[in-house]
Amino acid sequence: MKWVRRIIIFLPVLLLLFVLFSNVWIVTSTESRIYRNTDDILDHRVALVLGTSHKVIGGASNPFFTHRIDRAAELYHLKKIDHFILSGDNSSRYYNEPIEMRKALIARGIPVSSITLDYAGFRTLDSVVRSKEIFGQDKILIITQSFHSHRALFISHYYGIDAIAVVADDANPDSTLKMHIREYFARTKAVLDLYVLKTAPHFLGEKEQIIINS
Repeated sequence: MKWVRRIIIFLPVLLLLFVLFSNVWIVTSTESRIYRNTDDILDHRVALVLGTSHKVIGGASNPFFTHRIDRAAELYHLKKIDHFILSGDNSSRYYNEPIEMRKALIARGIPVSSITLDYAGFRTLDSVVRSKEIFGQDKILIITQSFHSHRALFISHYYGIDAIAVVADDANPDSTLKMHIREYFARTKAVLDLYVLKTAPHFLGEKEQIIINS
């Protein structure tokens, strides 16, 4: 029974150490590929915009969504990007992240011809892998918030994608703190998904060609 007691005592410690290790690994290995200044961005024609709900509970606009779209439109108008893959959840007829992102970008002057929708971006892993396997991109610029960008880049590197991230502004401090806590455990799951569970995207399917209007 001694070994059982030892396992019970040390298991939480081992789990905590694994969470810390996963976060340090992901952040330190990707920090150099995260950009905040658009002047430093060169030679990335296709951007992957990671989806999130355009509304929060209560019906107000989601600032995480708004800031991602604002950053995407800014990069397009600065001629840093020619084409977007808008990847998000399309889980029901009443919830469609890619469609909402397209509406928001069109409202900011982005032509429909510069937009490709990925309806099967249910998770960050799905969005990143599908950008390569379905849409044929092995070099992408990822647009999301800073705390999320580390995990997206970590997954990209694992799959051999040459990726950088341009971060969008955060929301209010309370919302950002909640997302940081959630992301802490999401990074741990990413390590398990990639190196232990070998998790695959929910859907792949037929390849789609992206036509870039330069």
